[in-house]
Formats: sequence, C-alpha cells, structure tokens
Amino acid sequence: MAGGLGLGGNGDMPLNADVNVTSLVDVMLVLLIIFMITAPIMQGGVEVQLPRAAARPITAQEGMVVSVNRAGQIFVDETRVSYNDFRVTFRSLVATRKPNAVYLRADQGVPYGDVVRVLAIVRAAGVQNVGLVAEEEDQSR
Repeated sequence: MAGGLGLGGNGDMPLNADVNVTSLVDVMLVLLIIFMITAPIMQGGVEVQLPRAAARPITAQEGMVVSVNRAGQIFVDETRVSYNDFRVTFRSLVATRKPNAVYLRADQGVPYGDVVRVLAIVRAAGVQNVGLVAEEEDQSR
C-alpha cells in the first residue's frame, strides 16, 4: 500500500495525538454567559420593602437570609415557614448548614416586636454574625 494512511502511520501525514480543546472552550464560554445572565435573576428573593438607613447598608452576600415580609410571614432563604416551625427548627438548620452569617431582611411595615422575636431566635441558635439589611437612605432629603 504505497502512500496509504493506515494505522501504522506510514503515510506522509504523521499522527496527531493532541487534544482539541476548541470545542471545550466554546462550551465553557457558553455556560459562563448563561450563568452570568441567570445569577442576578436567581437572587431575587422574597419581596420586602426594606427600611432606609443613614449608615452604610449591609447587602446579603454569603450566608443565610431570613426575611419577614409585610404580612409577618417568615422566609428562610426563599422557603416560607411558620413562626412555630422557625422557632423549633432554626437551631438545627444552622447546625446543618453552618452559615458564615445570617442576614435579616424585614419589611419596614413589620412591627418592631415581630422583628425582635425573629432576631432572638437567630441569636439563640448560636449565630454570632447577624446583619440587618437596609436600603441606602436618599441623601437629598
């Protein structure tokens, strides 16, 4: 077989054993773009109108988010729980997930007493780093 390209590589063209990473890079870039588009959408969270504060506001970055909406309903991340369930299970949830911090987001229309009750449960669970999330106050007033 003169000039054949058999398995022995006797032909004019040598075997190329390099890995073609072009398709891998293409897929990775497409996944990165998809992630960049969907990540802000997934951080929507529970609809809460946060109070405004003059101090630099804390934003929920890492850790667990506990929200109390205007109706007084409690949410852990985005899962709604009753007050009794929250009181009973929050300590074990903290022990399981071991969050860096817990961020408390409460609607400005929620009575102060309700926010304090939720905060007391968070502190009783042994969480040392609790942040109260607020929106930045309008400085033009």
